[in-house]
Amino acid sequence: MLILGIDPGIGITGYSFVELNNDNLSLIASGSIQTDKKAPHPKRLMELKSDLDFLIKKYKPDSASVEQLFFFKNQKTIIPVAQARGVILLTLAENNIPMYEYTPLVVKQTITGHGRADKSEVKMMVKNCIDINEKVKLDDTIDSIALAVCHAYNLRFKEEIK
Repeated sequence: MLILGIDPGIGITGYSFVELNNDNLSLIASGSIQTDKKAPHPKRLMELKSDLDFLIKKYKPDSASVEQLFFFKNQKTIIPVAQARGVILLTLAENNIPMYEYTPLVVKQTITGHGRADKSEVKMMVKNCIDINEKVKLDDTIDSIALAVCHAYNLRFKEEIK
């Protein structure tokens, strides 16, 4: 099963494609969609949609794991991020990709064992869960991998219960 992990943002959206094969996780691709800060907001949303459409058509994921907004420290960015997230959800729906949402707290709990983990702890545990290229440094990309791994763990847990 190929899982698309997405960390939404208007300036930077992190993405990753993680393959779950039995109990093995493999990173197929990862990166970020970065929109032009000088472009009008609607153009940035269109760029995000276009780039995400391209990635979905190229990799053909079976499902997607998207970060759910539940609390935001910076009130100036909440609306643009929510709009970007809306474009992401629309793009997934248009491509018939089943979508699952996880809060940062749930992702951190799943990956590290505690929901208040900091970025360095998440990054370290992601590296323990899956072999990632050392060049993956952008927090948004690491977060997208963590989202995909979180979903993979949840899928495995559901299979164990059956």
